Amino acid sequence: MAYLSKLQVIQRGGQNRQYYLICPAPLAAALEMEKGEELEWVIKDLNTFEIRRVQARASKKGGRQ
Repeated sequence: MAYLSKLQVIQRGGQNRQYYLICPAPLAAALEMEKGEELEWVIKDLNTFEIRRVQARASKKGGRQ
């Protein structure tokens, strides 16, 4: 499954920039992500990065494995 996203940049004031990468709703739902959940970004190389949950989720009975 693949979803496309665009990087958004918000410029506030002189040099202060923030970058946002939006997670599409179907992807967040498939991963059972929740508002406020902490994620860790790991850079593998210039073309590859991983996003990991900071706290591992407890597996649910009958859920995916």
